[in-house]
Amino acid sequence: MADLAQILTQALGHEFTDPAILEKALRHSSSDAVQQLGSASNERLEFLGDRVLGLVIAQNLLERNPGENEGEISRRHAELVRSETLAKVAKTINLGASIDMAKGETDNGGCANPSILANAMEAVIAALYLDGGLSAADKFIRANWADMMDQTPTPPKDAKTGLQEWAQGRGLALPEYRETDREGPAHAPNFTVEVRVDGFAPATGIGASKRAAEQSAAENLLGQLSNANG
Repeated sequence: MADLAQILTQALGHEFTDPAILEKALRHSSSDAVQQLGSASNERLEFLGDRVLGLVIAQNLLERNPGENEGEISRRHAELVRSETLAKVAKTINLGASIDMAKGETDNGGCANPSILANAMEAVIAALYLDGGLSAADKFIRANWADMMDQTPTPPKDAKTGLQEWAQGRGLALPEYRETDREGPAHAPNFTVEVRVDGFAPATGIGASKRAAEQSAAENLLGQLSNANG
């Protein structure tokens, strides 16, 4: 069986000078190394990786879309840096197989948990940046986000924006979002959010983050409204 670390290194396109940085990036907060040995988890690297990803994506979008205004670029950017997109890339490179987490977490499907995958992907991007500089992170991001940057000829409009514009176009108050439930462990919760627009039945959505649940709820309500008017 091929060594997982070598497979991941090949997928990342970078040979680490300091492999310990990558090991830390793959260390989930539930791992024995954190819980029993007191090693640092990948949470601080997540913070850094989020910023590195945002910078690289912003630069790429400006290069690719010279005629678009700030609002259009912002919508593209939001779509490309959200947790669902990070989890998608993580699955593409089979990152879950390399994450160091507790057996119980693995048994509960942690290797495929979108929230865990997205967080680890951010941490790995930070590791690339720390070990190889911005060029190493840029190389990986360009290679794995390029297709998604090219998929839509026009800037995507997220469901929350679409629902807000729908309500405003009819002279209604802005949609109201309310968290109604939260399940699962603190490091990987699932949120349930309800959205209401005056005069219409509410809709709910579920997601690995509150933002994702709000988007899901907005999408579901737009679907209900479309069917009602269809």
